Amino acid sequence: MRAVVYDAYGQPPQVLDVPAPSAPPGGVVVRVAATGVCRSDWHAWMGHDPVALPHVPGHELVGTIEALGSGVREWRVGDRVTVPFVCGCGVCATCRAGDPQVCPHQTQPGFTGWGSFAEFVALHSADANLVRVPEAIGDAEAAALGCRFATAYRAVTAHGGIGVGQGPQRPWLAVFGVGGVGLSALLIGSALGARVVAVDVSADALATARRLGAHATILAGSDEPHALAERVHEATDGGAHVGIDAIGNPAVVAASVLSLRRRGRHVQAGLLLGDNAWTALPMDRVVAHELRVYGTHGLAAADYPAMLALVAAQIDLSVLLGRVIGLGEAPEALAAMSRPPSPDGSGMTVVDLTR
Repeated sequence: MRAVVYDAYGQPPQVLDVPAPSAPPGGVVVRVAATGVCRSDWHAWMGHDPVALPHVPGHELVGTIEALGSGVREWRVGDRVTVPFVCGCGVCATCRAGDPQVCPHQTQPGFTGWGSFAEFVALHSADANLVRVPEAIGDAEAAALGCRFATAYRAVTAHGGIGVGQGPQRPWLAVFGVGGVGLSALLIGSALGARVVAVDVSADALATARRLGAHATILAGSDEPHALAERVHEATDGGAHVGIDAIGNPAVVAASVLSLRRRGRHVQAGLLLGDNAWTALPMDRVVAHELRVYGTHGLAAADYPAMLALVAAQIDLSVLLGRVIGLGEAPEALAAMSRPPSPDGSGMTVVDLTR
């Protein structure tokens, strides 16, 4: 098969002919139709999130089942599917409790094994992890679900509590960073009745946020966390009910926590890696205001139907899309994440494997 491969961190990936995978026991091989280019893939390529080399990146995917491993009961060759970027084992106590997104034996295409920047990808524990994709959702839009949108959905709903017992008051959701995760959080929060304030250092990103329904926007500039949080308090008449760091930056974490009103919730969706992994929080505020701080890590396959129903009813995934490219352009698209985005570079890049 053709695949994007790199054999050293930070070195130019190449499109090579490599052996196609076999279906693992209990798993499947999927012929990839489309896959997203995500900053998590960039982190692995840069060595921030180490992987075994040589490596094929890619974890936001949609395609059709090409081959079945032994023991697969619920799927057939030709079924059109996607998969969470965290695949639980399906049998441990954590998975049985309904939390495969934090399974201690999890597999992740594009991280624990070769991923979907390839014509074929092997996926484990198919009966526990595969999700059937409705025909109404196109390949590029389905690829948008896999990491950024699903992560945002769990952040907003399960941890942020948006849409659950809100009563007549519409809660304020502060989204720090309006890239792929942040824009997804904006769309989901708005669909569930929240008022969204979008915070970013890019005027172009904030213009997109306003176009997609943000009630207020804040150009962050060089504000330190307390000053930025005060601007959120002013925009939300007393602080956000929920704040999401969709970037992964210590100063942004602090600003999000400080921006909350009493008994608010902070959700950490952006990755904090390397020297940023151990991050100080304003715990005096957390204690005094009874704030809640959550991490979020993907979305269980069992939660996809509710997400897909929301998408079908209220959300146009195409607004998240930017460029659609072929596999030959994927190495440059991955490397381009090392550079600041261009003004017209909004929207996620999707690799179309059918080209």
